[in-house]
Amino acid sequence: MTHDNKVERVVQSIAERSEELFALLAEAISFPTVSPPARNTDPAQSWLASRLQECGFSIDRWSVYPGDDNVVGLLRGADPDKYNSVIVNGHMDVAEVGDDSGWRYSPFSLTEAGDGRWYGRGTADMKGGLVASLFAIRLLREVGLELKGDLIFQSVIGEEAGEAGTLSALERGYTADFAVVADTSQLRLQGQGGVITGWITVESPTTLHDGMRSRIIHAGGRVHGASAIEKMAKIITSLQELERHWAVMKQYPGFPPGINTINPAVIEGGRHAAFIADKCALWITVHFYPDENYEQVTREIEQHVLAVAKADPWLKDHPPSFRWGGRSMIEERGEIFPALAIDPDHPAMQRLTSAYERQCGMQPVVEMSPSVTDAGWFGHMGIPAVIFGPGELAHAHAVDESVDPQELIAFAQIMARFLADWCNTPKKERTE
Repeated sequence: MTHDNKVERVVQSIAERSEELFALLAEAISFPTVSPPARNTDPAQSWLASRLQECGFSIDRWSVYPGDDNVVGLLRGADPDKYNSVIVNGHMDVAEVGDDSGWRYSPFSLTEAGDGRWYGRGTADMKGGLVASLFAIRLLREVGLELKGDLIFQSVIGEEAGEAGTLSALERGYTADFAVVADTSQLRLQGQGGVITGWITVESPTTLHDGMRSRIIHAGGRVHGASAIEKMAKIITSLQELERHWAVMKQYPGFPPGINTINPAVIEGGRHAAFIADKCALWITVHFYPDENYEQVTREIEQHVLAVAKADPWLKDHPPSFRWGGRSMIEERGEIFPALAIDPDHPAMQRLTSAYERQCGMQPVVEMSPSVTDAGWFGHMGIPAVIFGPGELAHAHAVDESVDPQELIAFAQIMARFLADWCNTPKKERTE
């Protein structure tokens, strides 16, 4: 049987054996890997590691946080030095459920409803993409289709809570010529903007009784003091001014104007009604475009806020401090999702587009995601990548999360075509 015949046989088998795909997804959904609270993915990761081993992968597993291990499977290619490699990436954690009384179907049971959709937490975001990728690889292995380049399968933790599971895998040395992040994209090829959170803190070196307020605000008081809360209000106003400036001056193809926002999300300040607030901290969320990086935008914010502080009689002597990002919203109350620019002319993108066209009979939509995923970490590390997976964003994180089963099947078929092609393409080959 020729290479092409094997690919077509796999594509046909994915459709004919779709019940096996749904059974595999049902097993994955049954693990309640909600984040937060997190620290609960190890049983699911053990299950996935076993499935990867059945496909011939060697397994690397390590703890990112107690109870949350990363699992990476490596399927060594027949000639990895000369042929393209790929990473298939997905996260095992799912969005929190909270009170499930509003769900019509059990969140952790895969349920086929009369409307033709499959329901369960993670069907769209993103156990559906993770499992469908695995199913495609399983059937490629069954027909004996050889991959000459390396195939790396990453099942990471923590994406839902801004935890650096994917970053940890990249820091461990896993790299490739291209990466597919099988997150929710409704079978569209997507890049993304970036997000970083940060803390701005105003703090007084002295703590004053409430009775001293008149001495710091009225004529003749002669006490050089201030309420940290009131000074933070000035900083919030300055952030709004910078946000409006960005909306006017910055833009990026694929995004509506003004999505590069600075959101004052949480404010914490003061200690008691009998004191003048001596400390106030503001937690902000910053969205930025793919032609920027988080170092650049945070530097812009700091320069702007410090310039405002220099014009204030008290803040110039007590300037605000900044803490940016973090590897976990749970552990550090901070996160980073780098932006991802995509290049439609990259050879891997062309071959993924070709696989899509061959399977679906039309060109895929190439766009920017309105959300953020772990895909930005690949671009940040110099690995070309794309967000491409089943599921609609409107159903991700929602009560009664669901996915179109035909979309799952089509995704598995496209991935089978792409992997069989890309991992058997010589490195540095450019398509016309």
